[in-house]
Amino acid sequence: MTTTPEWERRSADLWAAIDDYDAADFRAKIGALADELPEGHPVAYFERASAHDSTGEGEAAVPLYRAALESGLSGERRRRAVIQLASTLRALGEAETGVELLTAEREKGSDHLDDAVTAFLALALMDVGREREAASLALGALSKHLPRYNRSLANYAREALRR
Repeated sequence: MTTTPEWERRSADLWAAIDDYDAADFRAKIGALADELPEGHPVAYFERASAHDSTGEGEAAVPLYRAALESGLSGERRRRAVIQLASTLRALGEAETGVELLTAEREKGSDHLDDAVTAFLALALMDVGREREAASLALGALSKHLPRYNRSLANYAREALRR
């Protein structure tokens, strides 16, 4: 079950204009777009979850993220759903579940969202009292983006776990 390029364009346009709408209007617009997809479509669940999450309704987003993942969400949206679900759970006081989700996600391959997975894992680790591990992960991710000192910072990040 895929979407069309035209549907994806309209979705991207709507997300680019999120600040032009109040929260309820934005959720309604995303909902109308999602309604164009077949019932039970994983992308429809994901888009609705993201709209709720982005407009301050994390509790409403959680079951929609789970439905998206359970109904076969794939590709980049699947990884984004895991990141967003884990982040929302952390914000709702379920940081340990966020740690579990993101730790498992790090084992599932690599793509351009790796550092996002790591950053949100670091936040969840801080919330469960594993600050040193969180700092190590965050510094390791940052080390790849510096114009200099990449090797040194990566080594220091690994060393932080040994202290």
